[in-house]
Amino acid sequence: MGLKGRDVIGIRDLAREEIEEILRSSRRMIPYADGSKSGSQLDGKLVTLAFFEPSTRTRLSFETAVQRLGGRCITIADPSASSMRKGESLHDTIRMLSSYGDAIVLRHPNEGAARLAAAASDKPVINAGDGAGQHPTQTLLDLATMQEAFGTLTGLKVVLLGDLKFGRTVHSLAHALAVFGAELVLSSPTGLGLPEDVRSSLDQLGAKVSEEEQLHRVVRDADVLYVTRIQRERFADPLEYQKVAGSYRIDRAVLASAKSRLIVMHPLPRTGEVAPEVDTTPHAAYFRQAFLGVPVRMALLSLILTGKAA
Repeated sequence: MGLKGRDVIGIRDLAREEIEEILRSSRRMIPYADGSKSGSQLDGKLVTLAFFEPSTRTRLSFETAVQRLGGRCITIADPSASSMRKGESLHDTIRMLSSYGDAIVLRHPNEGAARLAAAASDKPVINAGDGAGQHPTQTLLDLATMQEAFGTLTGLKVVLLGDLKFGRTVHSLAHALAVFGAELVLSSPTGLGLPEDVRSSLDQLGAKVSEEEQLHRVVRDADVLYVTRIQRERFADPLEYQKVAGSYRIDRAVLASAKSRLIVMHPLPRTGEVAPEVDTTPHAAYFRQAFLGVPVRMALLSLILTGKAA
């Protein structure tokens, strides 16, 4: 079927073979992402970045990806400066934006917003995060990070640690890892476990999933420790947030029993759950992970807008 002209709203929109194609292409995009090569794959293309929720890495890596490949961006980075503040609906905003550029990258605080946008737009829509829903490009760069470190995704033991209820990154990632045959270990504070619908989908895929509350047991046998922050902004009641804030912290002492090849990943920003002292250990992979967002998004945009891989 190919990816040209396609929406990417959730990781389930992509078949395993399509994910593999994106990952292959992203590896070839690395010299363009780090500036070693100049690219023109997106020459003449205009990408609209519509970000109605704060973002650093996702927005800037998409901008970098477009511009490194010779394209251009128009950007909404402050929702208060858009007509939605005047009461314009998301449908109308997206309908208007689709007439300006060749694709829309949307970040929105409401789950389901990206699917609504895709229905309103006659140009491809890429979901850059919708509330506690999906974040497919984060999943792609997470997979790229693991694949770069281990050469494969099959058979890895991946611990998903932290806020698994509201953390949209782990919802998408858990599904993708199950598709590739990784083993999942879930570890979360009380009340922040993986939603039942996500867990059910993993069961349907025949995924090997277990739960473990003890952090030292989690770390000991893992290949990947994927840490997420507890997201204050997803809690309606600040007191509920305070009950679970600071429930876990990864530092050198925690990692003392880890395998030498263990990598610690984090979608960032971190707010205390990974100590700065981990940065200088061979386990730290989160800054490399953030960089790989550029070649991954380069590959995805190139495939969607031109139908061609790197």
